[in-house]
Amino acid sequence: MYNLIATLRVLPEDTETDLKELEEIIRGLIPSHMELHKVEQEPIAYGLVALRIMVLTIDDASGSTDVLESSIQDLDMVSQVEVIDVRRTLG
Repeated sequence: MYNLIATLRVLPEDTETDLKELEEIIRGLIPSHMELHKVEQEPIAYGLVALRIMVLTIDDASGSTDVLESSIQDLDMVSQVEVIDVRRTLG
């Protein structure tokens, strides 16, 4: 059972990046010990829009977001990835 929700901000390389395509690629990178909860678009500035990726994970070493962050950062269409929030889930 998942007991953490982590939110990652993914900044695309530029304003011309196809965010729908980027989202689909990221969906394919989610490790088996995580579940994609939600994807939102977040306007940053000057037409740049980031993706906020929320994943459910577990609270132990295998639940780390490091592998996911690294996989996303390796994409040519991504400028930056950062974890902006980690919270415990209720229930």
